[in-house]
Amino acid sequence: MTPITCRNRNCPKCLGAAAKQWLADREAELLPVPYYHVVFTLPGPIADIAYQNKAVLYDLLFKVSAETMLTIAADPKHLGGRIGITSVLHTWGSAMTHHPHVHMIVPGGGISPDGQRWVSCRPGFFLSVRVLSRLFRRLFLEALSAAHEANRLNFFGNNTHLIEANGSSMQSVRSADLRPCWPICRVTPTALPSPTAA
Repeated sequence: MTPITCRNRNCPKCLGAAAKQWLADREAELLPVPYYHVVFTLPGPIADIAYQNKAVLYDLLFKVSAETMLTIAADPKHLGGRIGITSVLHTWGSAMTHHPHVHMIVPGGGISPDGQRWVSCRPGFFLSVRVLSRLFRRLFLEALSAAHEANRLNFFGNNTHLIEANGSSMQSVRSADLRPCWPICRVTPTALPSPTAA
């Protein structure tokens, strides 16, 4: 006789125990340092392109947001350490509209370049949002243009004007002043990740 299972991680009989064990394992990995919640968001015009090219742009969002964090954190002017990151992709906002963004949980510091010591961030301050935003915007638009030039993107509906082979319309997306509508990054201190993991 095979037991019937709902396979729901919240069910105390089915996968509830496995979920609790997974959470305990993750809590054991936590460092005794402050943690920060960082969010990278795509603006509306780029989110429209992402809706039609999910695999390509979601991959870019993960890679570019991680590269941005690692680059700025490694810079001695900002932190001077090699950080760890846990990232999660959300593709819809609370209003149930397409709103691709990446949430990151990051420890408040990193390993020194020589690997011998811990480099802590300033209390209550991890990295500059302005610096992160500028680098993320530049790197993402460069990667988007490269994907377009490699013919990795498809365009439909209101975005068909971006099909042009010469790339001039994609250049117009790159050169458009997206700063006012690009809420790229937010960095906030958070409690240990265990409440968010549950």
